[in-house]
Amino acid sequence: MAELETIDDAVAATAFRRLVLHLRHRGDAQNVDLMGLAGFCRNCLSDWVQEASDGALDKEGAREAIYGMPYAQWKAQHQGEATPEQLARMAESVAKNA
Repeated sequence: MAELETIDDAVAATAFRRLVLHLRHRGDAQNVDLMGLAGFCRNCLSDWVQEASDGALDKEGAREAIYGMPYAQWKAQHQGEATPEQLARMAESVAKNA
């Protein structure tokens, strides 16, 4: 298996930006469902961006970079109430992240 470090930074950046655009387009893909399936969501991406920014971005700035709008606005427009089943899948999935 190829090492992650073999991916050129410019290629990785382009792929990351495409992922962010895809997630912005797919507002129907709820964060709780992403967490339940893959153990990460848009908030995780924004946390990783904030960490990688070495202090250049605060939490809200990083979330706006991922969501393409203030997080509160995105949440009001796209996020529904999570069901108990979604929350259970998310908890099970996140437990695998260790």
